Amino acid sequence: MADQMTHWERIRATLKGEEVDRVAVSMWRHFYAKETSARSLAEAMLSFQKKFDWDFVKVNPRASYHAEGWGVEVKYTGDRSPDVTKTPVSRPDDWLKIEPLNLNRGVLKEQLDAVELIARDLKGSVPFVMTVFNPISVAARLAPSEQLFLEHLREHTDKVRHALEVVTETFIDFSRACLNRGASGLFFATTAWATSETMPEEDYRRFARPYDLKLLEALSAAEFNILHVCRYHNFLSFLADYPVEAVNWDARGTGNPSLAEGKAVLGGKAVIGGISNLDDLVAATPQQLTGEVIGLRTAMGNRGWMLGTGCTFLPETPETNLTAIRQAVDKVLTTQ
Repeated sequence: MADQMTHWERIRATLKGEEVDRVAVSMWRHFYAKETSARSLAEAMLSFQKKFDWDFVKVNPRASYHAEGWGVEVKYTGDRSPDVTKTPVSRPDDWLKIEPLNLNRGVLKEQLDAVELIARDLKGSVPFVMTVFNPISVAARLAPSEQLFLEHLREHTDKVRHALEVVTETFIDFSRACLNRGASGLFFATTAWATSETMPEEDYRRFARPYDLKLLEALSAAEFNILHVCRYHNFLSFLADYPVEAVNWDARGTGNPSLAEGKAVLGGKAVIGGISNLDDLVAATPQQLTGEVIGLRTAMGNRGWMLGTGCTFLPETPETNLTAIRQAVDKVLTTQ
């Protein structure tokens, strides 16, 4: 039995809480060796999409791209996560040197070129979202450690706030440019910050939330913005009012709500997740994953959720496991 809906029809129906022919599904990962140019990044994303026919594409650029324009440098060694070799902030006054970036040159132009190449190939047939970190995540990457960043944030707040404002305005402009080049929305990630393991909720409210909202509210015209709340013990319920269409988190992570629990507190927003992104996914058998998908479909029903990973999954995950997940979604369709 063939799919009854197109990718866009399935995504739009899910976002509206309407019944779908089958659950929408997507998975995403880094292709580290191909992240160093616009063309190779676009080719990696498109090849992955052609192989598995996901319902939406989450563009996974190198994580450092957000900060490189301000002086962060990285070194690649083979096909693994690059190492940070230089950061621009060491003293409190360094935050005052952070200035808006020009989108027409450097790393941000490279990323916009990749977005344009992806859009040109997909031709509007598949939704795709560009990964953008929230402003506090970007600012933190300018310091050599999270510890030093937090020290500056609390003891030299006005100086760090200068950088946060600059980062926010730069990524409002960048995000709008992504939409203008064909992206369907953002994958807006909180990385290490929206969790009680990093800071108390009141600190997040003071130092992060205002900039999150400023950026997201400037992009209300986007059709498919996804909030990704990273890590364990996350602040999902605290971020439930963010102006996005869908929310993704590790629903199997310690201290996090399950997919069903999260759906209950998110006020009608679609939820995305259910599949492990760590060693459990690497070690699972295809048969186990097929059972997991069918079990999630039984528990979650047929409205308001999409199947996906809790975060970027490990590159060493066997392709047979991805195939099993993708085929299990179609198996659920054929048995309805």
